[in-house]
Amino acid sequence: MKAIVTVIGRDRVGIIALVSQLLAGRGVNVLDISQTVLQDYFTMIMLVDASACTEPFASLAGELAAEGEEHGLQIRIQREDIFNAMHKI
Repeated sequence: MKAIVTVIGRDRVGIIALVSQLLAGRGVNVLDISQTVLQDYFTMIMLVDASACTEPFASLAGELAAEGEEHGLQIRIQREDIFNAMHKI
């Protein structure tokens, strides 16, 4: 199953590494990534493959959100089909 991960927060060294390690540690593969810095804010969108994830999707979402809060980031994950449905014009 593919999913979309979004990350927003103040820019600093190691954000991509942090998120990538969190995902890799749970069997989630990064397929594509786009990131930019808008003034002092880091923004990133990742397309990931969560079909080999080692835990339930809801648990993964909760862990990413909690880790994000701990590091001053907003990290969210949504199933690709839900993301697409929400952003369809």
